[in-house]
Amino acid sequence: MNAHELSLSLNRRRFLHGLGVGAALFTVPGAFAAKLVRTPAQTEGPFYPDKLPLDTDNDLLVLNDAITPAVGEVTWLNGRILDARGEPIRNALVEIWQCDNSGAYIHSKDTNKAKQDKNFQGFGRFLTGSKGEYVFRTIKPVPYPGRAPHIHMAVKIKGRKELITQCYIEGHSGNEKDGIWKNIKDVKARNSVTIPFKPLKGSQAGELAAKFDVVMGLTPEG
Repeated sequence: MNAHELSLSLNRRRFLHGLGVGAALFTVPGAFAAKLVRTPAQTEGPFYPDKLPLDTDNDLLVLNDAITPAVGEVTWLNGRILDARGEPIRNALVEIWQCDNSGAYIHSKDTNKAKQDKNFQGFGRFLTGSKGEYVFRTIKPVPYPGRAPHIHMAVKIKGRKELITQCYIEGHSGNEKDGIWKNIKDVKARNSVTIPFKPLKGSQAGELAAKFDVVMGLTPEG
């Protein structure tokens, strides 16, 4: 394990410990399960990578063994993938993609490509654990013309995309002007994808944490 991998491993360990990751955090009592709001499906958009980066792990800030990290507010995006009953879904492949701090996606047709941060991975994957948990190290999303800040997410089960959605920053002024966000007519559903980005407890580097639980329309049998 090189210095970067060791540092990232320690950061992940500290982050998960700080959130209290464990059976208690990822257990959804039956009473709570009845109140779950199904995560709304949203457009994949034009910028799902048309060519995946060589590095597709869950750390979007550093490419392979590069030394220079991406520009942006470091954010740990974490949560659980749950079925319609609130049970965790294990071995679901979670993919996220987003623009960099300059508003550029890793896509050949992105018109902002000239400003692209070559150190930002832009896309990542994580296979959920036994409690349905996932975690990514990325940047706080930024706005670009026509869109409020957002992170795209796809959940694949057995190779099939079961859900495509997006998450947004709670309290951001651009949300009310974003057509895709406003198109979620159900207030509870809209709130379920609008999440707080808060300072990460114990971080001396000004990192943020954002928790996004995803509720699928699947039952344990289907």
